[in-house]
Amino acid sequence: MDRGRTEAFSDGVFAVAITLLVLNLHAPEGELKQGLLHMWPAYLAYVVSFLTVGIMWVNHHAMFQHVTRTDRTLQLLNLLLLMSVVLVPFPTDLLGEQLAHHLKAGDTITVAFVYGLVMDFMALGFSLVWFYALLKPGIMQTRIPRGQLRIATFRFSIGAIFYVVGTVVALFQPLVSLIIFGLLSLYYAFEHLPRAE
Repeated sequence: MDRGRTEAFSDGVFAVAITLLVLNLHAPEGELKQGLLHMWPAYLAYVVSFLTVGIMWVNHHAMFQHVTRTDRTLQLLNLLLLMSVVLVPFPTDLLGEQLAHHLKAGDTITVAFVYGLVMDFMALGFSLVWFYALLKPGIMQTRIPRGQLRIATFRFSIGAIFYVVGTVVALFQPLVSLIIFGLLSLYYAFEHLPRAE
């Protein structure tokens, strides 16, 4: 099966997820200046989630540049990844709202942990697509040197580990956890895959 339809569908899902993120931002009640200042955690959650989804889209595109064909299993794994991507706006909205009122108390820890689980789910989905494409004969180009593939896999694995670390940190310091996820999006902004020829 040609990869083009899988990529086109994925692009649409990423676009929907990013659009839903901004719909969660609302005008503050009461005095505008104070309200906007009070909502800074919601803006931070939006920025982190936007960067995470956007950079995941960039890396998804880079990965599929190496894919020569797709099969049913790869498409199902890709759907699992996309399911997690579309889920991101929900905990982002909850986390921004909670952090605006309580940096650590109340339901903030619960919401931050749920946000972390969604990030973990997204990292797992990406890893499953990557490893399946890498290990299944005929899916990826054979021209990519094995050394470059090993380095790319190691770099992606390091990031996945830190997603789990960020989720655990959410149980103690929700804001620090959000910052870890933000730093991870910057880490993934750098090119970790070899260029497609």
